[in-house]
Amino acid sequence: MKEELSTLIQAQYPLIYLVTSEEERAISAIAQLKLQRKLFVWTVTHGIIEHDPSRGGSPAQHSHNTVSPEAAIEWVVRQKEPGVFIFKDLHPFVDSPAVTRWLRDAIASFKGTQKAIVLMSPVQQVPIELEKEVAVIDFDLPDMTELNQVLTKQLDQVRTRRISTEAREKLLKAALGLTRDEAEKVYRKAFVTAGKLTESEVEVVLSEKKQLIRRNGILEYIEEDETIDSVGGLTELKHWLQQRSNAFSERAREYGLPQPKGMLILGVPGCGKSLIAKTTSRLWGLPLLRLDMGRVYDGSMVGRSEANLRNALKTAESISPAILFIDEIDKAFAGGAGSADSDGGTSSRIFGSFLTWMQEKSSPVFVMATANRVEKLPGEFLRKGRFDEIFFVDLPNAEERKEIFRIHLSKRRQDISRFDLDQLANMSEIEAYINDQRVTCRFSGAEIEQALIAAMYEAFAQDREFTQLDIIAAVKSTLPLSQTMIEQVTALRDWARQRARPASTSVAEEREQEQEYRRLEF
Repeated sequence: MKEELSTLIQAQYPLIYLVTSEEERAISAIAQLKLQRKLFVWTVTHGIIEHDPSRGGSPAQHSHNTVSPEAAIEWVVRQKEPGVFIFKDLHPFVDSPAVTRWLRDAIASFKGTQKAIVLMSPVQQVPIELEKEVAVIDFDLPDMTELNQVLTKQLDQVRTRRISTEAREKLLKAALGLTRDEAEKVYRKAFVTAGKLTESEVEVVLSEKKQLIRRNGILEYIEEDETIDSVGGLTELKHWLQQRSNAFSERAREYGLPQPKGMLILGVPGCGKSLIAKTTSRLWGLPLLRLDMGRVYDGSMVGRSEANLRNALKTAESISPAILFIDEIDKAFAGGAGSADSDGGTSSRIFGSFLTWMQEKSSPVFVMATANRVEKLPGEFLRKGRFDEIFFVDLPNAEERKEIFRIHLSKRRQDISRFDLDQLANMSEIEAYINDQRVTCRFSGAEIEQALIAAMYEAFAQDREFTQLDIIAAVKSTLPLSQTMIEQVTALRDWARQRARPASTSVAEEREQEQEYRRLEF
């Protein structure tokens, strides 16, 4: 970033937009570029103040009566000497016709001079009149080298100089994705909590980091206690994930394997799509970040939604390798292809930005997305290259339902030998009719769990232990989604039969047998 910024200023780019929330760190980085030009900083509270790097980063005494944006830009235009003029948080004013016009006048007057305006803001908001003139740069979060400086400074302050290389590396990696100020506060908190800074305080740093991620309201740090063994069936999907458990290691890079991009899990609601995404975090040993697309959209300010998405993706990249989990992505991007009439094109821009990021990202961020209504997803989202694989999670067959019953019963009772799992699996499959054709309707994993809970409530109300008959009665009184929404479920299964990879071995074998039968029949 520093090299690019230095190049742009020396190449006489008149207007540069620096997207960052770390104002002091960014100004310090600009001051260190040694551009042989004066540095000025504008704020709406103090106007323009000369920034003198020789004073250790403190502002010079000389200031100017330039509080209003128009007066400040006019003052910049009148200056004859070379300079870099930083405007903090000008984005609320750029939609003003006067401010936009003054910026365009400044750009025209800067030709052949050594002057440049740097707009510094956490929100990228560029008027259409300036789009052809501005160069946008994202100010990167601190890397390991800069975080090492922060950690060294903190160790010196607490007079702890001896720390192993392994402990230092773990403390640094734990703070990746934080700003410099956040890292300083986290290290101080770790020291106050334990009275020292060693490898054992990594958990303190990580716990605070999780809180900081949660505060942005868009990304959520998810901790899942369940393992992948808690997911019934889905053997093909589990095998695929286990094969890639070390895909982000250096050994995989040396072997010549590319970093996995992501996977899309389609299927009937309640069949374990979200659970498999969450348990993958423990299987791979990677942090799991949930992206709440509902919170990305913000109509309070033009460009705010796009900035929210950029910041969320930037945070995910900064703490990579990580898993970025997007649940029910069909609801988030259902109108992405044509939203101009409904929301001014915001959804379309968000969708385009996300597709571009998925296609071009080089950081080890694995995207795990789930969807229920595949027909609502734009076609370009499903094409090869966006995801490594598209899996379809079907309703569980008899063996898978038996395993699901075993898992949920084992969670609630130590001894489950008194239950006939085969009978329960058979009872959780019913026959229904659609257009005078008989269709088999199976219970999903979520419906099996809720039937078991209902049986337990019935027995608990009668102050006794629940039995096999209680579960059967609860199953019989439950109307599964595959029956109430039989048309939609059947259409989804028919669509996925030829377009997605089955998540269960049994389904894959059934598909192979069907294709072989058709080949022989032909």
